[in-house]
Amino acid sequence: MSLTRTTCPYCGVGCGVLAGADGTIKGDPDHPANYGRLCSKGAALGETIDLEGRLLHPKVHGKTADWDSALDLVAQKFSAAIAEHGPDSVAFYASGQLLTEDYYVANKLMKGFIGSANIDTNSRLCMASSVAGHKRAFGTDTVPGTYEDLEEADLIVLVGSNLAWCHPVLYQRIAAAKDKRPKMRIINVDPRHTATTDIADMHLQIAPDGDSALFNGLLAHLVEAQVVDEAFVAQHVNGMAEAVAAARATDTADTGLSGQDLAAFYALWSSTERVVTVYSQGVNQSACGTDKVNAILNCHLATGRIGKPGMGPFSVTGQPNAMGGREVGGLANMLANHLELGNADHRDAVQDFWESPTICTQPGLKAVDLFEACANGQIKALWVMSTNPAVSLPDADGVAAAIANVPFVVTSDIMERTDTNDLAHVLLPAVGWGEKNGTVTNSERRVSRQRAFLPAPGAARPDWRIISDVAARMGFGDAFAYDTPADVFAEYVALDAAVSKFPRDLDLSIFADADYAALIPTQWPRDGRRFFADGAFYHPDGKARMVAVTPPILSQPRFLLNTGRNRDQWHTMTRTGKSPRLGPHLAEPYVEIHPADAAALGAGPGALLRVQSSFGRAILRALITPRVAEGHLFAPMHWTRQRTTLGAVNAVTAPVTDPVSGQPALKSTPAEAEIFHAKWYGYLASRSAPQPQTPYSAVSRTQTGWQAEVAGSRLPSDWEAEARALCGGVAGDACLQTDRATGTARVAFVEDGVITALFFAAHQPVVLSRNATVGLIGTQTPPLAALAGHAASDQPDAGPIVCACFNVGRNTLLAAAAKGANSVAALGEVTCAGTNCGSCKPELTALLAGAALPMAAE
Repeated sequence: MSLTRTTCPYCGVGCGVLAGADGTIKGDPDHPANYGRLCSKGAALGETIDLEGRLLHPKVHGKTADWDSALDLVAQKFSAAIAEHGPDSVAFYASGQLLTEDYYVANKLMKGFIGSANIDTNSRLCMASSVAGHKRAFGTDTVPGTYEDLEEADLIVLVGSNLAWCHPVLYQRIAAAKDKRPKMRIINVDPRHTATTDIADMHLQIAPDGDSALFNGLLAHLVEAQVVDEAFVAQHVNGMAEAVAAARATDTADTGLSGQDLAAFYALWSSTERVVTVYSQGVNQSACGTDKVNAILNCHLATGRIGKPGMGPFSVTGQPNAMGGREVGGLANMLANHLELGNADHRDAVQDFWESPTICTQPGLKAVDLFEACANGQIKALWVMSTNPAVSLPDADGVAAAIANVPFVVTSDIMERTDTNDLAHVLLPAVGWGEKNGTVTNSERRVSRQRAFLPAPGAARPDWRIISDVAARMGFGDAFAYDTPADVFAEYVALDAAVSKFPRDLDLSIFADADYAALIPTQWPRDGRRFFADGAFYHPDGKARMVAVTPPILSQPRFLLNTGRNRDQWHTMTRTGKSPRLGPHLAEPYVEIHPADAAALGAGPGALLRVQSSFGRAILRALITPRVAEGHLFAPMHWTRQRTTLGAVNAVTAPVTDPVSGQPALKSTPAEAEIFHAKWYGYLASRSAPQPQTPYSAVSRTQTGWQAEVAGSRLPSDWEAEARALCGGVAGDACLQTDRATGTARVAFVEDGVITALFFAAHQPVVLSRNATVGLIGTQTPPLAALAGHAASDQPDAGPIVCACFNVGRNTLLAAAAKGANSVAALGEVTCAGTNCGSCKPELTALLAGAALPMAAE
């Protein structure tokens, strides 16, 4: 089986992958982003390329249609809305999952031919504040760092960035560098104790949104300690005096940190020249995210610690092509090729190159504003591309209602059923990862190819072609007459050359004569060149600007809800949810809560909590842990209405945004929490997909089929009938056990001597070996033995999964530790756990220390 060199479709690390049509997945040892490493999600990509649930043909009002009729309808509806209500009555909402070629064509159609800037993207949710901060400081959206800086630094400060779970390969590169150079120091700035904290020499458990005060305090300290690079500032930086005045006026008590912790952090940062400050969503997803970014950049500019090996600020992006989208102007306030939408000369140059009939003249609607415009009737036609805003945006229930309010909604997607697709009038089948060709740009500005190694299924088409086909039907065919993605990429590079007279950081000249088919991972502007090494920035005077930052006034409601990601899942699980190995680690929507808060609520292990705000509510499994501070809650954002009853946590989050970047503040929603008092709790494992309708449910894949956690408000009168309904009307004979004294019920379903489903219910959260129970599905185990809820005496029970890469459970690890494997390395030698992506290493360390692992249920 031949393997194709391509690029991972998950986070912004941009790992190289060797992929085969048979599902073979290996890390590309020659790709400079990962050198062969893959995380658990990347390693499981082969389990996600099946066609189950795929959208294979266009659908119009729920009925299968041909491409011509579907595209004709889309073009007619958009053209009619523009003719009657103007170009700002239509909008595109795109995604960092799109390839650069897709992004470029969509941006060109909306901004240069429709004449509106109403194209925004889910990248607005992850890195818009970094874009805004970069532009304020540097004059352009420049990420100056490279991954090698992480290995060359003597101090790495991770701010709001759980690399171990969200960018695991970068985490492993740092871990390997620290092993080689033990004197390297790592500081983790995060309100939570995360898996990343395990590698840190210092954990600063900062108050939510205390980052601005922290780095303002650092700036004031740098001045007092005389660490400022006076010559660099004098020659290359403006705004120092104003920034320092604001810093000195800051009360560092707002950080929530002790004076001792602050002093230690400031002393280490100021005394270490080679320092890299890595920041991610904990900084960006804030109502003051842009100011946080500039507070960080101020410290690097004041000391001249930028543009040199092993030092500088480094924004790491969340999606595989968030950077590519930024390059082609995929955000509502940007123009293609890092040109300024508000600059008339830039607009004229782009319009001339595109030979377009119009060009947008003002910024369009940013993500949250865009869906508010859908709600109030301003948007008459909406096209959602490769994303699921009905789940991922704050006030998700309000967003779903807003989408339903739009007269015409079209989506292009790979899956037929998503929360957003369920609201659309037209569904257009797009090709997915493994089937499409194009380019992506990673967090260090490295352009890599995604290459097809699978045929396009059904009638699916590439996004760039779908957009171009609609453009042609709107009367713009000559400008969108592309035959291949290489044609689009060539035009993108040619536009860059055509506007080279404008000073910008983006320089694609290295790709002018590149062989697209054989393109190797290439960093722009050219490998080896460092931005700002010469002190030249992109403001008109050539200098950088320090920004005076005033930290927000912080308040502490009863609870603050923080949202984020799980180790083994991605976005709304349309891809990772297919993988049996990725589900078991944390298989249901949960909320981390401090033990003192749980005690105050009367919540014990496995309890369900109703978390709510003025916008909505969610029911989540309580994960009681000191990893969060008192008064703080943390819940992952992956679960959708397709997989849970009330587990979509963004129904709770508030649509508050940063006033500069428009990025939502997804990390600090005031919320309330209380116990959800269920009458009964249940767990089922089955060969077929469960269909629970209970107040609480969470469905996930397993190695033998499916599993579901459920809870009900009313006791069923017939447990067998309840179990059959939960399993989607499963057939076969039933073996039923009930105990009125304990309130338990157990049901096994058998067809032709094979266990097809097992159901367990109790008045309290069900305690049993889920891994062992899942393993009984499809076997000829006697029903009574299967209902025991644990592995047979002659079969080892691996226990809850800790290492997803090799399916290693807690019991297996404990047994290995009992036999002398008393280090993470030793556990790896015996069980393979932690030897692939390494993301589970912090949990292995905790297990060896006798701490509880982060499992929501046993």
